[in-house]
Amino acid sequence: MRLSDFREAADETFGEVYAPTLLRELALTNLDSLTPAQALERGVAPRDVWHALCDQMDVPDEDRRGRDKRRVIPPRR
Repeated sequence: MRLSDFREAADETFGEVYAPTLLRELALTNLDSLTPAQALERGVAPRDVWHALCDQMDVPDEDRRGRDKRRVIPPRR
């Protein structure tokens, strides 16, 4: 998953207003309480951050692609 795909999926899944707040503020328990933005800055793969964010926000697997149902979200590692 590219960073641009991550950002698009976040905007589509959580909304263009709420997504930036989540990326800056939400501490992800699966990633040592880093925020998504911190995790990405530290080199965590976007797909791992995406799955951690979706897990924490209880986003069902079928909704993790955002509006583009053709978008490929790589599976968890």
